[in-house]
Amino acid sequence: MDLSDPTRAITPTLDGPVLAVLAAAGHPMTVGEVAKLVVRGSEIGVRRCLARLVDEGIVKSTEMGRNRVHELNREHLAAPVAELLARMRPELLGRIRAELNKWRPKPYYACVFGSAARADGGTTSDIDLLLVHAPFPGDPQPPKQKRTSDSLMQMSSSPPPVLASEAKRWPGQIERLREKVRDWTGNPAQTVDLSWAEWVTHRGDSGVFDEIRRDGIEVTPRSVLSDALFSSEG
Repeated sequence: MDLSDPTRAITPTLDGPVLAVLAAAGHPMTVGEVAKLVVRGSEIGVRRCLARLVDEGIVKSTEMGRNRVHELNREHLAAPVAELLARMRPELLGRIRAELNKWRPKPYYACVFGSAARADGGTTSDIDLLLVHAPFPGDPQPPKQKRTSDSLMQMSSSPPPVLASEAKRWPGQIERLREKVRDWTGNPAQTVDLSWAEWVTHRGDSGVFDEIRRDGIEVTPRSVLSDALFSSEG
């Protein structure tokens, strides 16, 4: 899947990104407004594409003041396809979170980062995932936490340790997630697997951790994140 334009998985033409923009917008747009939001194509190309889609009936075109505006015809039989094109990236994040929610043990924190988070990768780009697990038997002791303005660091001084029987499942869960990401997208999944102590210790370092702070999209299972935040408030 082209991470900068997932609609290419369905169609190489401008129809994909144009329909995705209209489906996501939910309101009438001028040609110029659509052209500013599509990830590829010129304004002339967008204009021609919209004219064709109006002929097909999936896009409505009306006069609004001095402007001609366009919107997705959500009653059209093909409208669900346009809506799916607009949801492909959120759908991937949702599937990853849903899969992590099935894990035992679940990750204490997880995020997508890199080109998948920035939406600037191609068909061969990795989908980078950070997975932080609670202390396993044999993990180093996490350092003492200091109060900080960083909301993630306030989640908890240390999560509860994981039983050895559950910790053994962790590598297999990661491998299955990699396989699922490949099936969902065609892209390889690259995972950064850290213990809680490693995450806290390296959080101030440069490189990949700066990238995670800047671009990371959190996909921690809701129940885990809620428990962590509740623990920090206590």
